[in-house]
Amino acid sequence: MQIHVVQRGENLWLIAQRYGVTINQIATANQLADPNRLVVGQALVIPTPFKYHTVRSGETLWMIAGRYGTSVEAIIQANRISHPSQIYPGTVLVIPPRTHPVQRGETLSQIAQRYGTTVQEIMRINQITNPNLIHPGTILSIPFYKPAIEVNAFTIHKGEEAAKLVREVGRHLTYMSPFAYIIKEDGGLDSINDTAIIQAAIAEKVAPMMGITNFTYKDPGSRLARTILSSTNLQNRLLTNIVNTMKEKGYRGLNIDFENVYPADRELYNQFLQRAVDRLHPEGYFVSTSVAPKFSGEQKGLLYEAHDYPAHGRIVDFVILMTYEWGYRLGPPQAISPIHQIRRVLDYAVTVIPRNKIFMGFQVYARDWLLPHVQGQEAETFSPQEAVQRAIRYKATIQYDQTAESPFYRYVDSQGRTHEVWFEDARSAQAKFDAVKNYGLRGISYWVLGYPYPQNWLLLEDNFQIRKIL
Repeated sequence: MQIHVVQRGENLWLIAQRYGVTINQIATANQLADPNRLVVGQALVIPTPFKYHTVRSGETLWMIAGRYGTSVEAIIQANRISHPSQIYPGTVLVIPPRTHPVQRGETLSQIAQRYGTTVQEIMRINQITNPNLIHPGTILSIPFYKPAIEVNAFTIHKGEEAAKLVREVGRHLTYMSPFAYIIKEDGGLDSINDTAIIQAAIAEKVAPMMGITNFTYKDPGSRLARTILSSTNLQNRLLTNIVNTMKEKGYRGLNIDFENVYPADRELYNQFLQRAVDRLHPEGYFVSTSVAPKFSGEQKGLLYEAHDYPAHGRIVDFVILMTYEWGYRLGPPQAISPIHQIRRVLDYAVTVIPRNKIFMGFQVYARDWLLPHVQGQEAETFSPQEAVQRAIRYKATIQYDQTAESPFYRYVDSQGRTHEVWFEDARSAQAKFDAVKNYGLRGISYWVLGYPYPQNWLLLEDNFQIRKIL
């Protein structure tokens, strides 16, 4: 899989010719509404069997070959390298796929096992429709090595609409969490319409994860959290209601998302987490938390101080870092999930939370701000697909912020108003996937299903094996 950024004067025919694929393959991979309409700066996923690698300082061909599960000799041959010891930072290498000639009597299952991949992956990259119809002598491309991670996705949709979303992307998910059961002052829970989505998740071998929270759009939830955290009796009642709901509905684990907790209640929150684990683990359930994106243990503010990273990392099974919303809907225009800010959070997180307990948050929507920005004026939120369509409609050139690793553009609407749009594309998704690999994290958590972003799912599949626990 490759990423191509559209240049001035290019069309889909020229791009397809360059990579040796068809126009239809590119249009399908990117779900292009009109293959004849592209915009300068638009990032396209190109479904090729090879990859490109830009050499970094200190890298050797042996290290690069190991990363992609290929051989040094194959890289040397593909790039016609005459002096293998002399490769320099910035050099772009073609990484060829491994190949395997099918032997008489071999099955795809045997071949997949030999190379540590799956039948589905071999079928996908070789465009095989019937795994039983492979013939001796056929040369198969073998998928590159892909680390295994876990993937969660939250959804704010309910009922059959939410179930449909899970069926669409369930093969890419380990967990799914409807957001969320809101706790009550008496330790009760506001019920949600989650039966259909749980059934859909289980059918897709996705573990449904119950989510509880203390806040709504109308109430930050600080006082409610204090009420619950100050009373052991209320906590026990809440945990009983949680366990009963999980048993009744078929949930496999719990996500606790208490936000805006008073800093003075930090230790009470830690004690509640321990109480939740002590109650749920014997019942066979896992427990996770969602925490604000912190750069240090001393970070001030209502969002941050009560989220004790070391305690969460010690107590619960995994921690979801909410590494998004820098580009807040009521704030000034900027990247929503800038990679340089995410790295700052991860740099701190991995020092106090085991890496195999960390999920990096990834938002999958775009925002459109009116300019000049007026504080408190709400930006419009929509899908990355709509962001590209809007750029095409207004003939805007898409730019790319190299620091945030996020695309953006400006346009003038029919009323003469200037807008600034920040969104996610193939490049920004790949930057985030590289961060997950480089930091050795457990996985990714998406906020939130319901915004079409086909490039993300293609690249996720191209970069990782998704671990299933059902």
